Amino acid sequence: QVQLVESGGGLVQAGGSLRLSCAASGSIFSINAMGWYRQAPGKQRELVAGITSGGSTNYADSVKGRFAISRDNAKNTVHLQMNSLKPEDTAVYYCNANIVTRVPIRDVVYWGQGTQVTVSS
Repeated sequence: QVQLVESGGGLVQAGGSLRLSCAASGSIFSINAMGWYRQAPGKQRELVAGITSGGSTNYADSVKGRFAISRDNAKNTVHLQMNSLKPEDTAVYYCNANIVTRVPIRDVVYWGQGTQVTVSS
């Protein structure tokens, strides 16, 4: 079994910063792309940022220049540094990872349970 466990959400004032972390554990052979998605009330889940195993990154236009995604391949973790937060960034943030498991050998996309980020104006 594989689990993704997120941490770091919370309540912050506009202009503030938060750092989200996600740790993958279990029967892992390798991890390909990892990313962060978010879902605000009444809206569809959207990609916030993604990172390949080689470190290439991509961001939603709405967060470019404010958010930074990074990963530690040795620790199977991915982070999202969020700066200059705005009320419209309020959402549940989900970690996502494309993982190749050991036994059985499978290529599966896993999701974390989500962490709430609330930005007050």
